[in-house]
Amino acid sequence: MREVQMRGSQNGHAAHTVRSHGAAVAKTHMQDWLVLLLLVLIEVILYLTPPFSRYVGKDMMTDLKYPLLDNTVPVWTVPIYAFLLPVVIFLLVYYRRRDIYDLHHAILGLLFSILVTAVITDAIKNAVGRPRPDFFWRCFPDGKDVYDQLGNVLCNGEESVIKEGHKSFPSGHTSWSFAGLGFLSLYLSGKLQAFDRSGHVAKLCIVFLPLLAACLVAISRVDDYWHHWQDVFAGGLLGLVVATFCYLQFFPPPYNPEGWGPYAYFRELEPSGAYSQAADTVNPLNAELMDSHVESKEDDDSDGFLGLHLASDSTMPIEDVESGRR
Repeated sequence: MREVQMRGSQNGHAAHTVRSHGAAVAKTHMQDWLVLLLLVLIEVILYLTPPFSRYVGKDMMTDLKYPLLDNTVPVWTVPIYAFLLPVVIFLLVYYRRRDIYDLHHAILGLLFSILVTAVITDAIKNAVGRPRPDFFWRCFPDGKDVYDQLGNVLCNGEESVIKEGHKSFPSGHTSWSFAGLGFLSLYLSGKLQAFDRSGHVAKLCIVFLPLLAACLVAISRVDDYWHHWQDVFAGGLLGLVVATFCYLQFFPPPYNPEGWGPYAYFRELEPSGAYSQAADTVNPLNAELMDSHVESKEDDDSDGFLGLHLASDSTMPIEDVESGRR
């Protein structure tokens, strides 16, 4: 199956490498890269913006007195598994296929997925200002709670720790994990042709691995008492939805027969007429039909569907057809 998928970029088609097409591809998507820089700037501003200081009364502290623990998954590891790991896989695919369109669009789509998710996540965090499950110990590290005349907390803890305590909804770890690893899962499902109707469940096991890793990160956020379960549920849903939208901007759906390559690759083949040849080569259904009808004449009229013809000889006399003879 992998040989069939890769053959479309090797049988008579020039490789689209970084050296031959890299500059042109980067120039074409210059505006996209500028938008990414804008998203980075917006994310920095959102991160530095203090969240909404929500009213927290004494009766609300029952669900906010969980212990203040360290992160099982440190923040610095998130870019490693959500960005660098997918990029390594993209590079391995490029080494095999030599397709700059695939490499460029995979990295660009991944960055958009992560940054758009980060901006949406932090914007909601700041607007909601939901206290974390360990907010009590952030607010009162000495364990002595104090309230004003309206019943709101009068925190005496470290300002940065208290500020972080108002950023529970949604979970940033979870949304970033599903944005990066969810994109990787979609990418792998396209490359492996996981939905080619051949019934190879092993492909799905590979596709589910990134999603499983993201789920374990989400669970760790609840176990560490940094988030409520609603926070990680919303974060996972947000990251996965954004990842899907960003992936479909550059690649066909994984269940599409052409889901193994980016849209730009097939557009590049159209002027030379090689698009249909590549599509027929990598489409398993077409390959099987071509094998089963190898004895058909190449100059037959296209009176069938996907190579299925009513008769192998379109010049057969009508009398022979009516009599059942060939």
